Amino acid sequence: MATLRDAQKQRTRELLIEHGLKLFASKGYQAVKVEDIAAAAGTTRATFYLHFASKAELMRQLIDDVDAILTTVDDPPLATVIELGRPDLVRDWLNRKFDQWQIIRPYMLAVHQAEASEPEVSAMLDKWFDGTVEAMRTGLEAAGRFDPETRRVRCVVAFGEFEFLSRQWFRRGWQEDRAIVLATLTASWCYLLTVTG
Repeated sequence: MATLRDAQKQRTRELLIEHGLKLFASKGYQAVKVEDIAAAAGTTRATFYLHFASKAELMRQLIDDVDAILTTVDDPPLATVIELGRPDLVRDWLNRKFDQWQIIRPYMLAVHQAEASEPEVSAMLDKWFDGTVEAMRTGLEAAGRFDPETRRVRCVVAFGEFEFLSRQWFRRGWQEDRAIVLATLTASWCYLLTVTG
């Protein structure tokens, strides 16, 4: 059973995350100091370090939060979408991600700023990318589609397209009609991941 003290610790952690994200969005990752985050959350630098070893560790939590936002609504999950290879499921999965971009935009802008100066954050993003590629490859493997030698590279290319497009959107919003982007990306993914010949 959680005690009042546990609840207070959890609330303090949530406030540090919330205010860290707000400060990263308004000032930029580089300009924000641990002291700024602690003060905005109504606590001290020492309390910050009871919850996070560094700003990069706070960023790890933000990445975990984004991952939870993105994967909670995945029904079916990406590996199953790729395994089934149905264009409608591919389109629906991509469309759900497009819908989520507005929610995760402040997180991802902060993460991409941090990536430039924090090797630990860059490594986290690489691990996240590789995990998604692995889920996609697992789907291709389960379906027995394509030469095993090409499965991973197909997934890297497909998810790389998606990742580049998302980074552009986070910075600039839609530069093209969303429906056209969705149709084009769906066609590309279907070519790379569902069409066997």
